[in-house]
Amino acid sequence: MDNSSLIISPIAQELEDFKNLFNSTLYSSNLLLNNAIMHIRQKNGKMMRPILLLLIAKLFNQITPKTLHAAVSLELLHTASLVHDDVVDESTERRGQLSVNAVYNNKVAVLVGDYLLATSLVQAANTRNYAIIDVISHLGQDLSEGELLQLSNVSDLQFSETVYFDVIRKKTAALFAACTVAGALSVDADTEQIEFARLFGEYIGLCFQIKDDIFDYFEDRAIGKPTGNDMLEGKLTLPALYVLNSTKDKGAAEIAVKVKKGLATPLEIASLIEFSKKNGGIEYAVDKMREFKCKALDLLGSLPDSGIKSALEFYLDYVVDRDK
Repeated sequence: MDNSSLIISPIAQELEDFKNLFNSTLYSSNLLLNNAIMHIRQKNGKMMRPILLLLIAKLFNQITPKTLHAAVSLELLHTASLVHDDVVDESTERRGQLSVNAVYNNKVAVLVGDYLLATSLVQAANTRNYAIIDVISHLGQDLSEGELLQLSNVSDLQFSETVYFDVIRKKTAALFAACTVAGALSVDADTEQIEFARLFGEYIGLCFQIKDDIFDYFEDRAIGKPTGNDMLEGKLTLPALYVLNSTKDKGAAEIAVKVKKGLATPLEIASLIEFSKKNGGIEYAVDKMREFKCKALDLLGSLPDSGIKSALEFYLDYVVDRDK
C-alpha cells in the first residue's frame, strides 16, 4: 500500500496481533481444504479492510480483543464472498493468480467459501458482542443481495446509474461500512460516533468500487484482470452508463444491450470501452469518486488533528490514487 508506513504506524502492533489471529484461524487438518486456503493466502492483498477497522477503533478508544475478532471475521467473510463470486462470474483469475475454482473446481470452491464463511461466524461470536454479530450477519445478507441485484440487472435493458449505485452500495460500500461500524462498536463508541463511522466507511467503499471499475477500461495485467472483464461478465459500469445516457448513441446502445445479454464479441467490447473513454466516461466517474472522497474528508475535518486522523486521510488518498 502506498504510504503504508504513514497509514499503519498508529496501529502497527495491533495489525501484527490481527495477522497472528487471522493466520491461526486458517489452518485445517483437511489436506484439500488446507491446500486451497494456502493457495488463497499466496495473495492476501493489502488487508485494507482490517486496517480501516483498526484505525476507526483506535480513533475512538484503545483496541480490544473484540476489535481483533471482528476484523478477522470481516476479512474472512470478504474472502469467502470473493471465492463464491469467482464461481458465479466464472472467473479464472483473482489478483493476478488463478482463482480457486480454476485450480480445483466449482464444488471445491463453493465448499471452501462455505468453510471461510463458517469460520467468519465463529470469529464474530468470539466478540461476545451482539451488536457486532448483528452487523456481520446483515453484511452477509447485503453481499448476497448485491450479487442477486447485479444478476437481475443483466436482464434489464435500461442503463441505470441508480441501479449501479444500489449494487455497489450492497456489494462494496456495505463491507467497508461494516468494518468501520464494527470497529467503533468494539471500543464502545457512542451513537454519534457509530454513525460517523458508518458514513465514513460507506464513502470509502463507493470510492473504492468506482476506482476498481475505472481500471477495467485500461490494459494493465498488474491490476489482476484483463481489460473489459466486467463487460465480458455482462456488467456495465459507471463510465459506460454515463456515456450511453449522455450521448444516446444507437450503435453504442446496441453493443451495450449485447453486453448485458452476454452476446458481445471482444471487438465490440473494445469498441464500447473506447467510445466510453472518448466521450468523457472516465472523467465523469473520477468526478463522482472525488465527490465521495470530499464527503469523507469533510467528516474527518470535524476531528482534531492526530496521527489517526492523518492516517485516515492517507488511507483515503490511497483508495482514490492507487494504480491497482
